[in-house]
Amino acid sequence: MMDSFRIDEITRRLLDSVPPAFRTISQDLETNFRAVLRSSLGKLDLVTRDEFDTQTRVLERTRARLAELEARLQALEGLSAPQPAAAPGTPTAGN
Repeated sequence: MMDSFRIDEITRRLLDSVPPAFRTISQDLETNFRAVLRSSLGKLDLVTRDEFDTQTRVLERTRARLAELEARLQALEGLSAPQPAAAPGTPTAGN
């Protein structure tokens, strides 16, 4: 959910856009803007920047680990793969 600072900043910007004639009721407007914003934003499926950054780092580590494991698997498969048989009449290393 968005932090209070961002909601307050959006509220301030909305209040700045209100015509001067209506600014006398600014306290009521501010309270209503803040309530509407919190309610509306609370219904959205949002995460904080910190949560997003944390998940990005987790994903980066997971990708790196997957690449490492894929390389190890490929190396192990190369070690255990049967050597191709020599064609008949082809000299071998021992001959």
